[in-house]
Amino acid sequence: MMEKSSNGDRIDLEELRYLSLFQDLTGAMAYRCIADNEGNRVFYLVNKNDLGKAIGKDGKNVKSLSKILNKNVEIVEYSDKIEEMTKNLFPEITVLKVDLIDKDNVKAVYVKVKDDEKGKAIGKDGKNVKRAKIILGKLYGVEKVVVK
Repeated sequence: MMEKSSNGDRIDLEELRYLSLFQDLTGAMAYRCIADNEGNRVFYLVNKNDLGKAIGKDGKNVKSLSKILNKNVEIVEYSDKIEEMTKNLFPEITVLKVDLIDKDNVKAVYVKVKDDEKGKAIGKDGKNVKRAKIILGKLYGVEKVVVK
């Protein structure tokens, strides 16, 4: 079940364990699990149809997973289209435009949001931008995410 993404990144054993636990606990299928050890977070990417099941009633599954793993658990709707995936990483934000720029072998994603939602999109200490950079980096080799 070792999957290889477009940038040659492999799912490591820790992520494989997290995926197995997630599926046992929620009954939902996750496309991918990405650990952010620096931010003490684990991201589960799930199909739209499994979102509710994955989160659980009143966030029950997210709370259980967080407790078991002793990490913040975030569940994100997965899409195999980079523009759609980028929008999914900024829920409750009005994303006006997503530009993917590949310049000098550096892939960057520029996310245009409504001016009054810019702070919310970036998140406290850049938390949301970091999440987008980690996930888009693993899935598509993106090195830079800019909210404008």
